[in-house]
Amino acid sequence: MAASGGLAHPLLFSTVLNLDTVTVGGMTIDTKYVFFTWLGMAILAIVGYMVRKNIDIVPGKLQIFFEALIGGLEGFIVNNMGEKGRRFVPLLVAIFIYVLTMNLLGLVPGCDAPTANLNTTISVALCVFLYYNYVGIRTWKFGYIHHFTGSSKPLIPLMFPIEIISHLARPLSMSLRLFGNIFAEEMTLIIFFGFGTSIYIGVLIGTVPMYFLFLLGKVLQAFILFTLSMIYIQGSVEHAH
Repeated sequence: MAASGGLAHPLLFSTVLNLDTVTVGGMTIDTKYVFFTWLGMAILAIVGYMVRKNIDIVPGKLQIFFEALIGGLEGFIVNNMGEKGRRFVPLLVAIFIYVLTMNLLGLVPGCDAPTANLNTTISVALCVFLYYNYVGIRTWKFGYIHHFTGSSKPLIPLMFPIEIISHLARPLSMSLRLFGNIFAEEMTLIIFFGFGTSIYIGVLIGTVPMYFLFLLGKVLQAFILFTLSMIYIQGSVEHAH
């Protein structure tokens, strides 16, 4: 699959299965990232089933890992949002695990990260945007409008359009931040893989330490999006200032 700047991506499972593109009505549609998104969801479904099936009083390693992960994220949410934040734990934890899984697929040979595609990151950001506004409207009814007007009535004509633009920019900034970081990491790996195959195998082996750096980056990006989602939801359920 050709990449930007003339770089060739290493062989992908979607290419082997001839699922990189589909033709509908004479129009060719890129489905590579759709394939890897479904692959990531299938992995999550299988892992979730395995954890649920093997839940025990004496936990195994997989159960311990997810209990620590979910417990840590829940504690972070409650510490920042208070007890009212517990009802948002399932959604926020799901966002973190979903985005992290999609990020980490880029480190698996034969796979590409769906979050390296802007369509994937925009869809996640729009879900967060629609949800926190829904929660705000449901919590405050018509009073939610005060989140956009500010506390000073004379400044309402100025503050209202500024707040509207600010809120509309949130999904854009969330999606571009995640996309830009993951895409840059994917392209860096492609470049080094190209060096490894065209010059000498030592350069390819030299990419191994980068995997640890990118692993940290992918976890961090998932946590940043998780934190931003929490902050936006928290803002929608708190009193307008």
